[in-house]
Amino acid sequence: MQRAASATRLLAIKAVHTFVWVFFAGCILAIPIFAWFARFRTAASLIAVTAVEVLVILLNGGRCPLTGMAARYTEDRRANFDIYLPEWLARNNKRIFGTLYGCGILLTALLWNARRP
Repeated sequence: MQRAASATRLLAIKAVHTFVWVFFAGCILAIPIFAWFARFRTAASLIAVTAVEVLVILLNGGRCPLTGMAARYTEDRRANFDIYLPEWLARNNKRIFGTLYGCGILLTALLWNARRP
């Protein structure tokens, strides 16, 4: 019975973690789109929301708090043990989306500066 409860908890954590990831990945991907269409307030809001997530990860030693929660319910330590993502994406997630986030911030700043009178 304990094993089934642990499996259920792990599935729930993975589902929540995946939902949170989709939300923030969407924010990061939307930043340059809003900036391109001169929706700078929206782009800045997405940058700020994502910055909160970055701060949470930094304060948690570079890991999402949900990873630590999931680790309590499994011995598996593959890159995607705590989230429903392909292993290669989970392994490279910070590198990929950190780069996209930084580029989105830079593009937003450049486009905003270029449109100022």
